[in-house]
Amino acid sequence: MVTTLVARKSAITDSRWSDIMGSHISLRAKDGFELSAYKAGPEASTYGLVIVQEIFGVNAHIREVADRFANRGYKVVAPAMFDRIERGVDMGYSEEERIKGRAYRGRMTDSTTIADIEAAADALGTSRRGIVGYSLGAYVAWLAATRTRVFQAACGWYGGGMVALKDEKPNCPVLLHFGDQDASVPMADVDALREVRPEVEICVYPGAKHGFGCDARPAGFSPADYDLAQGRTLPFLDRHLG
Repeated sequence: MVTTLVARKSAITDSRWSDIMGSHISLRAKDGFELSAYKAGPEASTYGLVIVQEIFGVNAHIREVADRFANRGYKVVAPAMFDRIERGVDMGYSEEERIKGRAYRGRMTDSTTIADIEAAADALGTSRRGIVGYSLGAYVAWLAATRTRVFQAACGWYGGGMVALKDEKPNCPVLLHFGDQDASVPMADVDALREVRPEVEICVYPGAKHGFGCDARPAGFSPADYDLAQGRTLPFLDRHLG
């Protein structure tokens, strides 16, 4: 399955490859609110991904993640989920920034989050769409899977809070990644989610901590676990979007 994605990349001609370079765009949600987003990938692609940030905004790491998927042939949009609270949030991973990010997250509402995610999906303009979220973004991906019907696949990495929504049935296939040493997501929550939602593919990584897939974090990143999780994510997306 991964080779199919590689083939899409290699099939892009030099004249189209310039479309992959990222840029900032504006989105309009159904309530009229305008938010910014980072967009990358070939315009001609029929496969789209919404990439959803952590609590640190659409920072350099999230833009790099978007670029990685764009380099595989996907058209990608990463919406600025904090724009309704404060525009232009782009933080690093210090403790001070973590506290600020958690405060922003506490002011989000599910209804406006869904509106902004649907605006990002619309901006893709593709026939097949997936959503991939990290930490906060994983919770958002779960909302997108259960409360919208605009995605054909959803993937979440080390997301908390989903256990409170475990009774909501996803409308598309879902893949979730968790580290069993994640202080932010108790394994009891993961087990409860697995019990109620056996149709969801849940992968647990022994010894992995929160943020094990983020190479910009000062602690927690695990190259081996990232490679394994990404090696599962790409075929999952290919299977359901390709």
